Amino acid sequence: MDKVALTAAGLYVIVLLRAGGTFAVGWLAGAGARRGRLAERISTAKFRRAERAIQRWGAPVVAVSFLTVGFQTAANFLAGSMRMPLSRYLPALFVGGAGWALVYATAGIGALELLARLFAERTMIGVGAVTALLLTVCGVMVYRRRKAALIDRDTAAGES
Repeated sequence: MDKVALTAAGLYVIVLLRAGGTFAVGWLAGAGARRGRLAERISTAKFRRAERAIQRWGAPVVAVSFLTVGFQTAANFLAGSMRMPLSRYLPALFVGGAGWALVYATAGIGALELLARLFAERTMIGVGAVTALLLTVCGVMVYRRRKAALIDRDTAAGES
């Protein structure tokens, strides 16, 4: 249990710094984020969905965003850029960050122990599992990039 607690504590510090920093950058960017170099990044579909959710649900969205992949950065940045009051943001950060740290600490340690056991007892199965995981991640990345390129192409074609 000490291993999980220590890992969760370390991850909690990391998530507080990372998410808090993202919120601070959003806070400083504010209305200026919609102009200049950041305008293209925050006009993506992912950011627009996050912005609508934060406008509607606020702090609970920030807390729940920590249990998603890819949405939490957008949610924290937009909470900052939309000037969410610290009295609402900080409790969401503390609760959501704690959930994130616990999930990643327990699941992460479990996955690492499973892989270590696979490599120690059945090396080829371990190599196969890591290879399958890497191929899956690469496949998902290629799929998402192609899908985004198609959407961008269709959007550009519709504007002309």
